[in-house]
Amino acid sequence: MIEYLNGELTEITPTYAVLECGGVGYFLNISLNCYTKIQNTKQIKLYVCESIREDAHVLYGFADRPERELFMLLITVSGVGPNTARMILSAFTVADLQGVIATGNVNMLKAVKGIGIKTAQRIIVDLKDKINQGDNPLILQLENNSEAYDEAVSALIMLGFPKAAVQKTVGKLLKDSPVETAESLIKKALKLL
Repeated sequence: MIEYLNGELTEITPTYAVLECGGVGYFLNISLNCYTKIQNTKQIKLYVCESIREDAHVLYGFADRPERELFMLLITVSGVGPNTARMILSAFTVADLQGVIATGNVNMLKAVKGIGIKTAQRIIVDLKDKINQGDNPLILQLENNSEAYDEAVSALIMLGFPKAAVQKTVGKLLKDSPVETAESLIKKALKLL
């Protein structure tokens, strides 16, 4: 699995980006929100989600980890494929979508092209418990300290702790004290896990 690609942005439109890494150009489908964040950048790191089907190998790119994690949650919902999830993430920012799901706002979701009332209800029912507003480290905007977050989470997972518990604990620690280093996050998380 590809975690992320780091390279030169050689082409970009509101729906896709081409990222050159080591002489290979990768075509990544992106959301409008991702486009807005990266459109004026040359050297970029995009988080990746792969969709492998019989007829295609499709890559989806994300400017940050929270958007990718929300995309991955959306595609677990029955009736929501990668393109529908990308459409939803083009219509809402991560924080806005989190709020829509947390408050059960079916009408806002239904306004997205391709989302009917049943799909909107299913998204809310399936994801409401997984997205607790302000408490889900996958959704929290951790860009200010994402390196420390990534490093601490990776280290703790390698030590054998469950991924979900690690992400929640490290996310909460960073939320409480955003200036933590990876080392201090690991030490504090070990006491809580």
